Amino acid sequence: MEKSTRGNASQFFVAGELCRRGYSAVVTLGNTPNTDILCSNIEGTRFVHIQVKTYVPGNSTCSVGLKSEKDFGENFFWVLGGIPQPQSKLDFEYFIIPSNVMASNVKEAHELWLKTPGRNGQDHNQTNIRTVHIPPYKSFSGWDISIYRERWDLIEAKLKS
Repeated sequence: MEKSTRGNASQFFVAGELCRRGYSAVVTLGNTPNTDILCSNIEGTRFVHIQVKTYVPGNSTCSVGLKSEKDFGENFFWVLGGIPQPQSKLDFEYFIIPSNVMASNVKEAHELWLKTPGRNGQDHNQTNIRTVHIPPYKSFSGWDISIYRERWDLIEAKLKS
């Protein structure tokens, strides 16, 4: 499946899960900077912003990019959506990570990666690519995102009236 098609599908799967849980979730279709999904409680009195990144379950990493190092505030979440290939028997999987947690861990892991020599002893070059390791793998800093698997409650806590 083409990368952009998989990414679009992932946004709709995440929005669908939030609607299934009783919230109003709108996919912004690229019209809102840094926000793929805007989600509110039914009353429309509390909101969260969600940035969705997609990977294929079984892969070791999910690319998140340079903006993952920025803390966008307490009402901003990253959802890493594992969307299986159509013929796969693997389940969908989601990691719901608060912005501040993502920012500090991705930045730390990238800085450690830069300071560590490559396979042949060469320096790593600066890049705008950032990655999060998918369990059972851990990041360069040892960060394990397992505790954020299916943590929809973190978003729900921000939307309670």
